[in-house]
Amino acid sequence: MFNPQADALASQAELREALPTDRPKQTAQSSLLGNSSIELTTNGREAIEAAAQHLPPGTRVYVPKMPRQTLAEKLVQISLLRELGLEPVPHIVARQLVSHDELSGFLRRAAAEAGVRRVLVVGGDQQQEAGPFPASAVVIASGLLQEAGITHVDVAGYPDDHPAIPRETLHADLDLKLRLTEEQGLKLGIVTQFSFAPAGIADYCSAIAKRAPVVPVYAGIPGPTNPKQLLRFAKICGVSTAIKAVNLLGLNAVKLALHSSPDRQLDVLAGCKSLDESGHLAGVHVFSFGGFVESAEWMKRRVACGFQAGS
Repeated sequence: MFNPQADALASQAELREALPTDRPKQTAQSSLLGNSSIELTTNGREAIEAAAQHLPPGTRVYVPKMPRQTLAEKLVQISLLRELGLEPVPHIVARQLVSHDELSGFLRRAAAEAGVRRVLVVGGDQQQEAGPFPASAVVIASGLLQEAGITHVDVAGYPDDHPAIPRETLHADLDLKLRLTEEQGLKLGIVTQFSFAPAGIADYCSAIAKRAPVVPVYAGIPGPTNPKQLLRFAKICGVSTAIKAVNLLGLNAVKLALHSSPDRQLDVLAGCKSLDESGHLAGVHVFSFGGFVESAEWMKRRVACGFQAGS
């Protein structure tokens, strides 16, 4: 029989077991959680309002854009997030943009109506660009972000490498974005794809620190998610480790996902950060594949347990 009280106590016990026991690791974990963000995976006002009750004011909420949506349609969610005291961060997908006017018009409205000052700029998966922006660097180079009052630009990072882009090309692209943002007075950040090997994210952060010492990196981790569902999302997102696991390990790939709970990922990342083995790892970004509200609840529980452990 389902017992809500017993289930809640069990969840708290599991969380406390996942908490680090040494002070440096506790400090690192608190630092990562204190600079955390979350991916919006719902269009529903009710779910957004429910999740907002669990998130600290000012939490960055990244707002993706699907291919069939217009940028203007995302303004409703972006404005709602601001009304709820959260920090909306719209995705700008370069190859989906039809024109300079589409981008500049959206940015002006987002800034004026929702106080948007930060965006995540990505290239997009479609092979052919819909307009004048074949890559994310071209969006940055256009000067439209700066003109609209944008001050922070995040770009994607790939700890497991990109399934279609060579590592050398990714490095050259990052160097270009560093130069462009410096020229325009924009602050650059990197939000990584999630990985089944969180220690690999720490290695990635260390490598980035050698190329861009002052650029913060936010490690992508999956929120509470059913393992099979997580593997499905991983294949859709092109996470190389997941694709290899599915192809080579078959059903054993589920075991791989079991080791990728958000608690486990956070623990490993905090350990690496406490030992100065993670470069400029600044925080975590939660991909809410298992539900936006559920991920927000997990973030609240982890912050609460971490506070209790450190008090």
